Amino acid sequence: MKPIRLTNHAQEQARERGANEQEVIEAITKGSWETAKNDRKLCRYNFSFGKDWQGEYYSIKQVAPVIKEEPDEIIVITVYTFYF
Repeated sequence: MKPIRLTNHAQEQARERGANEQEVIEAITKGSWETAKNDRKLCRYNFSFGKDWQGEYYSIKQVAPVIKEEPDEIIVITVYTFYF
């Protein structure tokens, strides 16, 4: 696998949305990939959560980084999280 680099924006969005860098990397390496706009990919991976997030209890946290695959690295553009 190519090296994975998070942009500053992706690091900030991950933090604000409750994900960490290790979860982002795991979502890329273990998750499903789908086509996104501008020649990017959206990766999705579900983690067991079982905690409160912003006052609500959720069993699952889905981490969904948007990536751009370059010849020598994978660049993480932003990170979404979904709780359910």
